[in-house]
Amino acid sequence: MSCGEPHEVDCRDVLEAVYVYLDGEVDHDQKHLIRVHLDECSPCLREFGVEQEVKILVARGCGGDRAPESLRLAVLARLRAARVDVDAGDIRTE
Repeated sequence: MSCGEPHEVDCRDVLEAVYVYLDGEVDHDQKHLIRVHLDECSPCLREFGVEQEVKILVARGCGGDRAPESLRLAVLARLRAARVDVDAGDIRTE
């Protein structure tokens, strides 16, 4: 995904780091770069909002426990596949 505008941090890099960012596992400088990017890039902000909601739903479904790594990886793989499909213009519903 790319909004077509120049940014200090590429859109793909920001979206790949969203879960790490949401977990608070980024250093101060990286957190600042991601926040600035999200503030100026509405397509990434929309995607961030969707991924934030998915994380909340997973947390709620796991009873407050951290999601199993296998689930986390499966969800990330599906999100990446969906992102590739959207980038390619192939929007599917399942």
